[in-house]
Amino acid sequence: MRFKKITMKKIIMVAVLAITIASCAGSTENTMTVTGNVKGLKKGTLYLQHIADTTLVTVDSLVVDGDGNFTFSTELKSPELYYLYLDKKDNNSINDRITFFGEPGNITINTNWNTFDLNAKIEGSKSNDKLKEYLEVMSKFNTKDLEYARLSMDPKTLGDSSAFDSLQNLSDKNVKRGYLYAINFALNNADSYVAPYIAVKEVADANLKYLDSINNTLSVDVANSKYGKELKEHIENLKKETEQ
Repeated sequence: MRFKKITMKKIIMVAVLAITIASCAGSTENTMTVTGNVKGLKKGTLYLQHIADTTLVTVDSLVVDGDGNFTFSTELKSPELYYLYLDKKDNNSINDRITFFGEPGNITINTNWNTFDLNAKIEGSKSNDKLKEYLEVMSKFNTKDLEYARLSMDPKTLGDSSAFDSLQNLSDKNVKRGYLYAINFALNNADSYVAPYIAVKEVADANLKYLDSINNTLSVDVANSKYGKELKEHIENLKKETEQ
């Protein structure tokens, strides 16, 4: 009887171990799992997407029918921008795509179906937190630039060359301040995957010396990431152009 009990115990332990291994087999240190809820969504299709070779590619999709909960899981080659796209079948493409910085680990996205991309709460991605920090400040520069553009189109301004030139000067200074902020943000966050993204996607036409400085300060992991490699290639192309 004792022999049978020990054998049964071993069988149970092996079974539990097998189940545990099986449940973990689909996940690696590069797995990104995106879960969340679209409150109020009854019908529609959710898509997890990213840009591959300049083309928007759907990684996975989920048909929603009565329940706004969702889960996507994918293997990442490198942290990069991802998109959660909602096709609500309402013939309206406004506010249907949430942009977030994907990275390995568990990321949670909760939002509402009718304000899909406006009030999305994204948690679990340090890179996305850093990107959000950057974008919140940049939005202030963009808002000012739009205001200067609006004022410059005012009939009174158009009829006053001095006032128009003054607004243009303010707009130019605002753009330069935005560029300097972006460059300094990248330099001060060289250990973040957001740094090369900003350099190559936001200020790719900045002075070569600034882009070179950003590239030279990147950590090894960041330099070897998708955007790190794109930045290096971009700088090499710029240097070739200056040599011609």
